[in-house]
Amino acid sequence: MSALVVAVVTLPLVAAGVLLLLPRTPGATAVRRWAALAVVVAVLAATAALLRTALQGAPAEAAAGGWPAGVSIVLRADVLACLGVLVTGVLVAASLVVAAGTLEDREPLFAPLVLVMSAGVFGALLTTDLFNLFVFVEVMLIPSYVLVALGRRGPGGGRLYVTVNLLASTVFLAGVGLVYGAAGTVSLDQLRGAAGDPAVATAAGVVLVALAVKSAAVPLHSWLPASYGAVGPAVVVLFSGLLTKVGVLALLRVWAVVFEGDTRLAWVLLLVAVATMVVGVLSAVGEGSVRAVLTNHMVSQIGYLLVGVGLATVAGYAAAVFFLLQYAVVKAALLAVSAAVEVRDGTGRLSRLGGLGRREPLLALAFALAALGLVGVPPTSGFVAKLQLASAAAQAASWWVLVAVVAVSLVTLVSMLKLWNGVFAGAPPRHDQEDQEDQDDDEGLRDQGGGVAVVVQQRVPVAVLAPALALAAGGLVLGVWAEPLLSASTAAAVQLVGGAP
Repeated sequence: MSALVVAVVTLPLVAAGVLLLLPRTPGATAVRRWAALAVVVAVLAATAALLRTALQGAPAEAAAGGWPAGVSIVLRADVLACLGVLVTGVLVAASLVVAAGTLEDREPLFAPLVLVMSAGVFGALLTTDLFNLFVFVEVMLIPSYVLVALGRRGPGGGRLYVTVNLLASTVFLAGVGLVYGAAGTVSLDQLRGAAGDPAVATAAGVVLVALAVKSAAVPLHSWLPASYGAVGPAVVVLFSGLLTKVGVLALLRVWAVVFEGDTRLAWVLLLVAVATMVVGVLSAVGEGSVRAVLTNHMVSQIGYLLVGVGLATVAGYAAAVFFLLQYAVVKAALLAVSAAVEVRDGTGRLSRLGGLGRREPLLALAFALAALGLVGVPPTSGFVAKLQLASAAAQAASWWVLVAVVAVSLVTLVSMLKLWNGVFAGAPPRHDQEDQEDQDDDEGLRDQGGGVAVVVQQRVPVAVLAPALALAAGGLVLGVWAEPLLSASTAAAVQLVGGAP
């Protein structure tokens, strides 16, 4: 099984190198597209086998070069890592399909960059030490910088994205160095419960701050909506499932392992979590475009995830894992709908949309299912996830957190109704001279500097609509048949704190 662990990381890297050798011809685009999808499917199959082993209490692992733990690069496919790889792999596949519909994958570098980024994500989820976590996160980020540059929607958001992540990476590396200086190791196995030492706790706190920034937690969250507006629609689907999710899962692992049983800082994390929920949802309500509303909701949902982490209980960790898995699917569905709207109408501004429900009923259905999941309406997976978070908060007697979860859900409903009314209900607006300002704002969707961010099409491409419908339906299925994923999430939480699943 150790060979499968290595293959999860190396297969995308090798495939990316091979795809870079293909010529820049139209025929090669299809080859790159199908080859990248085949690689992702192979990774998903390998991870499914690894998850089965992990659930039996014997996670597979691989040590580079046969060196002992603490010296070699150790990759371990525990339940949490396998679940993370599975959901991110599904979203990588979805983004590749969406890119075929939006024509973003005509860029020869697109598929190789996505595969390299995926390898970094998978490695970050599987690694067992802080330094290699830093390395794999950087492997993930470097191709993401190029994907942002390929978006051609103006440099502002891209600059902010690169600047914030470079600063966070610097803090991250400094924190890893401080941990090594205080504890003499960066192996998470050897750091379990080490936060009892104030020096280690301080050093690990620096790492947590860096991961919180990469997760887009308040107050350093504004980079996410600004930068995600600077990339193509398919790249937003990709980023939504990878970047911040890896940050949260890494934060969960470091917190649960290093601060095992030490809840002195839990109140700080809970305060940040609730602030992130509230700021994100209020920002979303005030936005005027589909993508801006959804990307601000990404900030809000990160707050929900941090609530589960901050509760510092097995129930809280399990709720956070389940929430992340289902939310990644639901949010990707909504962003695929946003991509479809941009491709069809050439804009995402609510003032220039309307009546799309009658013209694209299947797209409206996908939005409705995913929006209900985001709000948390029964029987969607969002309802189950928020119920698990509320139950964990009640068990921990964190009543103010419970109130915040309910209140933010109600405001989320308001913002989803705003999108429904603005995009799918009513009649298409008349575009007269007064709309010129809105048209100017939409120029980022079109040709800038010799390239196109989105090619406007008369109908929603099947390659965009199908992933939106499939992901939205998946969110519903995860709610109706939630027990298997709930059991796996609980097993991940138990294994995370050192128990047997």
